[in-house]
Amino acid sequence: MSDKAAWYARLSDKTLNGIADKNAPHHALIGQIVFNRPDNRNSLTPEMLAALQEAIAAAKADTQIRCLIITGSGKTFCAGGDFKGGAENSAIPFTQQGLIDTYSTCMELLNISVPVIGALNGHAIGGGFGVALLSDIRVANSEALYGANFARLGMHSGMSLSYILPRLIGLAKANELMFTGRRFSGSEGEKIGLFNYALAADQVWPKALALAKEIAACAPNAVQLMKQSIIKNLDWDPQAKLADEALHQSSSFDSNDAREGIAAMMAKREPVFNGT
Repeated sequence: MSDKAAWYARLSDKTLNGIADKNAPHHALIGQIVFNRPDNRNSLTPEMLAALQEAIAAAKADTQIRCLIITGSGKTFCAGGDFKGGAENSAIPFTQQGLIDTYSTCMELLNISVPVIGALNGHAIGGGFGVALLSDIRVANSEALYGANFARLGMHSGMSLSYILPRLIGLAKANELMFTGRRFSGSEGEKIGLFNYALAADQVWPKALALAKEIAACAPNAVQLMKQSIIKNLDWDPQAKLADEALHQSSSFDSNDAREGIAAMMAKREPVFNGT
């Protein structure tokens, strides 16, 4: 396996843990992108974003694959922004243009022509939750936690979540999850239609692989044309809403409430907001 923060490769007879199985078939028609900084919960650091950009470009350039799986190593799929140093020391530039640049890297997943399956091996919160929703089919860990926790951090959502989430689960449920910022289990996500499946942790990858193999066995041109038709018929254009969200997120980030929300998260306490 690569030692990069995120990497792309076609599937072979090696499993994700690097153990070779000589009896396992090659799956050269299936690609994988793996977040590979489990010690930092696969956060969207500059290193991760640069590696992800490279991985996505490699996946888009690989015209031989018929399906792509994106997953994470360790217990977290992607934790979103890295706030270890507090709000003032965030590695993500919280200006409108800085956020557009950051999120545009992740949202290039939407421009991959083949179906993308999210093998959501573990937790996906905030920006990481946004990345999880950029896949076409989602297999979640039933016990992992997911959520758009932005309101609890004192800021507006990012990654076009205010556009994407209502279109996936309906307005009322999206309002609930966005306004409360609460975390929910993979099992609950399956019940509300956000995830196609919610399974035990050790079953997430096998199910994603089984789905990818089914897709890869179909006529590739037909599948890719259907993906285009579905997107077109839904008037699906999250990228067009990115700038609006980035403007609101950047302005809300520059507030006392955002500083309090991030400090409370790092201290593992409840935030006390005052509206300033």
